[in-house]
Amino acid sequence: MDRPGGRGTEPDRTGPDLSRPAPDADVDEGRRTRSFGRLIPCPLAPHRRSPCTRSNQIARHGGPEVLSVREIPRPTPGVGEVLIRTVASSLNPVDWKTRAWEVGPQLPATLGWDPAGVVTASHHSRYRPGDQVIAMSAQLATSRGTWTEQVSQPARLLAAAPTTLALALALALALALALALALALALEDAAALPLAGITAPQALSRAAVTDGDNALITGAAGAVGGIAVRLARRTGATVDALVARLEHLDAARELGAKDVWHIRADLPRRTCTAVLDTAGIDTCPALAPGGRYISISDPPAPTSDSKQAALAQARKWSALRS
Repeated sequence: MDRPGGRGTEPDRTGPDLSRPAPDADVDEGRRTRSFGRLIPCPLAPHRRSPCTRSNQIARHGGPEVLSVREIPRPTPGVGEVLIRTVASSLNPVDWKTRAWEVGPQLPATLGWDPAGVVTASHHSRYRPGDQVIAMSAQLATSRGTWTEQVSQPARLLAAAPTTLALALALALALALALALALALALEDAAALPLAGITAPQALSRAAVTDGDNALITGAAGAVGGIAVRLARRTGATVDALVARLEHLDAARELGAKDVWHIRADLPRRTCTAVLDTAGIDTCPALAPGGRYISISDPPAPTSDSKQAALAQARKWSALRS
């Protein structure tokens, strides 16, 4: 889950409620999953022998009240696709934005991008029933949300579920980069990795962060920001961080940030050769002349009357979304 550093982009915590089983369901006890030090409800979806499956959907845009659990036909995997019994699915900013804003696939729509679960049927030689997998569904493009008991996904969007964080980011879906941590990773926790784990290396690649850079990452206590701090450090760059709250300072330092601030006005000016903004915060004054500014936040983009900010804005890529 990505929790950007800016208060204005903090997602609400409304997620799928699949914890109330149908009478014929075989249900495992509800669980909780940890995403960079913060626990969020993530109940284990039941495996139901039924022509239908339950999904958390929206039929209109609005607040949390527009979410409802509905019975829909159980998906059938097509050629090259895999059917997954969902064990856990994360909540990302794109989910609450899709719910609240007039964007996204045709309604009614199932939300969610990141499933982790068990293969129950496969039309691809790489995956067999019983395999534990994760995926990044690209819900806005595919209309296949993951807040559902069962979801069918193209095999190209899947990867074997990692069992340690050392393997978690070495996905066939993303760049071949990985966190150098040897911590056990449960399947429920793995659901927090796909979207954030792809976005962070993609953004750093576009920012061309490398040895010798002084990089600033905003929202460094969130999922994308936290992964980006670790990966940027592995390039040899010096990494500084901006977080939303005082209590996030230590978390960013533990991830590898050298200097950490929680007040934007305290940032040193014109010192950063690269900025990765995951929180929608205008940090242009911190950018050195000729620096690179990458943002995964939503419009409006940072603006300023200063010449330096204009240069930064000209270099900004805003195609990425979290």
